[in-house]
Amino acid sequence: MSTPVRRRTLLVGGAATAALTLPTVTAQAGDRGSGGRTTFTLNAETLDGGEQVVALTLNTAGLGPIDPRSLTAATFSVHVKATSPIDVPATDIYSVYDLDRTVTAARLDRRGNIVLDLEYAEGVVGGGTLGYIVSLARNVRLDLAYTVTQNAPLKLRNGRSLTLSRLVQGKLSNPEVDAFGYAATDDLKYRLYAPRDGRRGDRRPLIVWLHGGGEGGALAQGYYDNETTLRANRGALGFATPEAQRIFGGAYVVAPQSTSYWLEDGDAFAPMIADVIAEVARRHPIDRDRIHVVGCSNGGYMTMKMTVEYPRAFAAAVPICGVVAPFRTTEPMITDAELKSIRTPTWLVASADDTTVDPVTNSVHAHDLIARSYLSLYDHVIWNGHQFAGHWSWIYVARNDPSRRGQHIWQWMAQQSTRRH
Repeated sequence: MSTPVRRRTLLVGGAATAALTLPTVTAQAGDRGSGGRTTFTLNAETLDGGEQVVALTLNTAGLGPIDPRSLTAATFSVHVKATSPIDVPATDIYSVYDLDRTVTAARLDRRGNIVLDLEYAEGVVGGGTLGYIVSLARNVRLDLAYTVTQNAPLKLRNGRSLTLSRLVQGKLSNPEVDAFGYAATDDLKYRLYAPRDGRRGDRRPLIVWLHGGGEGGALAQGYYDNETTLRANRGALGFATPEAQRIFGGAYVVAPQSTSYWLEDGDAFAPMIADVIAEVARRHPIDRDRIHVVGCSNGGYMTMKMTVEYPRAFAAAVPICGVVAPFRTTEPMITDAELKSIRTPTWLVASADDTTVDPVTNSVHAHDLIARSYLSLYDHVIWNGHQFAGHWSWIYVARNDPSRRGQHIWQWMAQQSTRRH
């Protein structure tokens, strides 16, 4: 979903409330030419359960060297209000909030900027950047309004006191997400990661990530954001990590975004996805024998659909909690004959406690019919001690967890090539 939608510019005031001892310096600029403002950046990470703001960086490097002994977790307080970017009833959207965030630590980075580390955790409301609109079954980027208040003066190394007179919210920064560029064909927007290493001109694998239903779709008021495919989970991001890049020898990763949801019309979306792949392969040094397709839920369906429609195009396919049984129809989304026709090496992943997409009538059934396919069927989805909904089995693929006879799924994918089919 994307052409990045412009979010409201938020000015956030925060004057110190404590009495100051002279001599005192009042900050005039956090960035050069900012006219008395100190801007701050929202530092985000995409966790397995979605993106969260985990810290704030106050751009104070230009104000003089701050004595770190004057900086504690109590020096600043943080409040945030998160609202829907489109007009919907308050009861129709999950994960909006208006609350204080706990500052767990305050420190100086190597440039001399103040970093406020914030409390966050999987499944905890208050740090997330996305909301879920129930009636539309879509994730959207929330409008975030952060207020930072200085509670005590800072000390510069020369002994003078420092009060930040005007704090202004700046950009959201997520290095993993920001590493993916923006692009579009005539039909679909997409995000693209390009490998950073290797000799120029080397032919590289391409991994196609097909998102779930919550990350697709143009919505009301012109909302089509090209963002949630990378912020709702680590599906695409996992393949851009240093570990994955090492295993694949440097791979491009492309994440197309549907204009609705893949299950709505797989016949129409298949050639649109093929056009995205063709455009990337035309513009970048892609090894066309090593194009892999991976997707979750809606995208799991679409992964299998692509291997039906383009039987010789993909080196490997990884459908995760995908749909093949009837969905709002009387006919199966992918017929038994089509499943039997798939010759692409396929590794299916699901969890037995998935209450959204029945693993038995979908993933297990597909595994029974796709020749020489593999299936990793977990009991639950648990990672780092947190239990997620059973539908979220894509977490395991994003973490390279599925394995067979000692070989993990990324290593298996990296060995596949259409030359070997």
